[in-house]
Amino acid sequence: MSDTKNVSKSEKQPWYANGLQFTCTQCGDCCSGEPGFVWVEQSEIDAMAGEMRIEVDEFERRFVRDVGPDRSLVEYPDGDCILLDPKTRKCSVYESRPIQCRTWPFWDSNLKRKRDWKETCEVCPGAGKGRLYTFEEIEAERARKSV
Repeated sequence: MSDTKNVSKSEKQPWYANGLQFTCTQCGDCCSGEPGFVWVEQSEIDAMAGEMRIEVDEFERRFVRDVGPDRSLVEYPDGDCILLDPKTRKCSVYESRPIQCRTWPFWDSNLKRKRDWKETCEVCPGAGKGRLYTFEEIEAERARKSV
């Protein structure tokens, strides 16, 4: 006899195994709020500078800050990302935005419990609506960079 418990498939899978809906409305809400960090790698910095058509060193001077050994985008005093246009509420580098931004809302912190996803849906108008992402797609997004 085996000592292994008989565990059903549904007990092994996360609560979002049937997928989650999300469509970015480009409202800018995820780019604002409490102060924090948008971690960036050099390849992301290069891409954003390219999209803005400015030299990388100028982009870094204006928009990047050192946080210990890491680097983050600068924020306005109210917590808004420096690349969020205050008038249009659109990202000025949307096509080359960092992985951290691209993987929203499929961050570990939003997927821990169903309650966390519900809270995300309350603050993000695109969460819980629109396109259904499969479990596999969500896991692929999570693997890109955990937040």
